[in-house]
Amino acid sequence: MANSPQAKKRARQNERRLEVNKARRSRIRTFIRKVEEAIESGDKAAASTALKAAQPELMRGVSKGVYHKNTAARKMSRLAARVKALA
Repeated sequence: MANSPQAKKRARQNERRLEVNKARRSRIRTFIRKVEEAIESGDKAAASTALKAAQPELMRGVSKGVYHKNTAARKMSRLAARVKALA
């Protein structure tokens, strides 16, 4: 358990950041899921639209420190390749 005032404050901050980051991760996963569902349905137009919406969301996660840059790049690359393969 945190004993010093600084450790207690860090514990409070960590709880708040956990909630914010959890919400961000969930939001990003939702955008990715929409792309995957469009790919599964075979609708290339919907898939590319969903991908265009998901890309800035992923990069926002990177800038906020939720995801590593390479992780987001890998996810975007794989989704883009799957969308492109629909043609």
